[in-house]
Amino acid sequence: MQQPQVWLVEDEQGIADTLIYTLQLEGFTVELFARGLPALEKARQQRPDAVILDVGLPDISGFERCRQLLERHPALPILFLTARSDEVDRLLGLEIGADDYVAKPFSPREVSARVRTLLRRVKKFAAPSPVVRTGHFELNEPAAQIAWFGTPLSLTRYEFLLLKTLLLSPERVYSRQQLMDIVWSDAQETFDRTVDTHIKTLRAKLRAINSDLSPINTHRGMGYSLRSV
Repeated sequence: MQQPQVWLVEDEQGIADTLIYTLQLEGFTVELFARGLPALEKARQQRPDAVILDVGLPDISGFERCRQLLERHPALPILFLTARSDEVDRLLGLEIGADDYVAKPFSPREVSARVRTLLRRVKKFAAPSPVVRTGHFELNEPAAQIAWFGTPLSLTRYEFLLLKTLLLSPERVYSRQQLMDIVWSDAQETFDRTVDTHIKTLRAKLRAINSDLSPINTHRGMGYSLRSV
């Protein structure tokens, strides 16, 4: 089972070392940032499971950094770690969107326990992902979007419905008639070659992204299927 990844944004090395040691003992993978900006830059490409964030950072207020992180990852669990114990600061942190607040001095094991509690809470109430992955395809049906090797495809309505049908049942062979019944069910008039034409344009769009793979198979006399590649 993959270990939860925690980002620790803390400029005091002694505190950081103690927390890293405890968190790793508790089964977390920890990445340390001594400043807030490097953490924000990395958040543009990656999302940790949780962030422990010191309010009193040298480069920028932890409150501001919290806002910026949540703008990029709205559901990211954040625990503030700070020497400030004033009620106003605690309330401000929670109002900004932080999930918990621990004032120094603290017990490293308590911090670890609070992080684990946050992760359990997030897992319990997390909504199922709308993205369906088949090989190197990603289908986001609510957004009517399909990506191939991470690149969104520009598809017409029927191209989208056709490719969606194939990737939801990889390796299944669909006849032309089955595809017409599913994809063009509301069309006034369709022909066998309608499917062939759309398959041709789909292949061209996929080839423009990756010319080494051809995931749509032709089964002569039978129809088409999608390989899980």
